[in-house]
Amino acid sequence: MPVTKATLADSIYNHSDLQKNESIVIIESLLEIIKSTLESGEDVLISGFGKFIVKEKKTRTGRNPQTEKPLQLDARKVILFRCSAVLREKINKKKKRKKSQKSR
Repeated sequence: MPVTKATLADSIYNHSDLQKNESIVIIESLLEIIKSTLESGEDVLISGFGKFIVKEKKTRTGRNPQTEKPLQLDARKVILFRCSAVLREKINKKKKRKKSQKSR
């Protein structure tokens, strides 16, 4: 199940002394700051989580898959996400297996 803005706001509300509407404002404000920073072409680094990177793609020649005719794809910007080493380790953390005991 994906985490939504409402889920995040509920989590903040449940783990703090803030009112629910204040939690929603915090989430909305945080996302607006991230969006405006990315729109301006700057990267966003959240320590312990990851980095959102704005990458410029050049104009290139593509192909229409139905007609197979070449077409020109415009230059554009894309956003990449690179998770931090800390997050990667948490995601890939393997549970230690207990040694199975042999029955006698």
